[in-house]
Amino acid sequence: MVTSNPFSSMFGRSPFQPLLAHIVKTNECADQLLPFFEATLADDWDKAAELRENVTRLEHDADTLKTELRLNLPNTMFLPVSRSDLLDLISVQDKIANKVRDITGIMLGRKMRVPDELAAPMRDYIRTSVACVAQARQALEELKDLLESGFGKNVSDVMQKMIRELHTLEHQADDQQITIRRQLFKLESQLPPVDVIFLYKIIEWVGELSDRAERVGSRLQILTAR
Repeated sequence: MVTSNPFSSMFGRSPFQPLLAHIVKTNECADQLLPFFEATLADDWDKAAELRENVTRLEHDADTLKTELRLNLPNTMFLPVSRSDLLDLISVQDKIANKVRDITGIMLGRKMRVPDELAAPMRDYIRTSVACVAQARQALEELKDLLESGFGKNVSDVMQKMIRELHTLEHQADDQQITIRRQLFKLESQLPPVDVIFLYKIIEWVGELSDRAERVGSRLQILTAR
């Protein structure tokens, strides 16, 4: 009998397939952020709006996958991980896409342009945070492949290495955030106060991308330790 629900068949192939499908969308969403930032620097608001539409579409796709996973995840499954762990993991992943949506929404809505003095460090900061998301995706892909290939005893060692790399990237993003905040502090008197408030908010939210990506890694680490 062929199931009419493609999402159910996805579980049949792998309990990690829906999670992986979701983090792929999340990663694609995060990948729009740097081109969006470059468009704002160039005052190309048509391009920024186009990229914002991409973000909205990808975030919606991720939301749909999250909802489908919650609705279709059986109560009892012969899984290497618990049902609650899977639900917790997709919730953390989903917050990454939501934050990209928030960043692009505010910047486009207010036509925010980062001061020239902050453009280069912000570019590097965004690049690092987006790399954290890509690393989290890679870790989940690696976990899925290892578990499906039956190399269970190697899972923990491989994951520890990938999580260490993710932690290094997240620590780099933290350092970049501190530097940018210090630079913005020096510029505050030259900028409209409302702009300053929103700039600090954007800096904080970019940091949340790397924070949440690291949380994905931490949860994967917990899964492999059980």
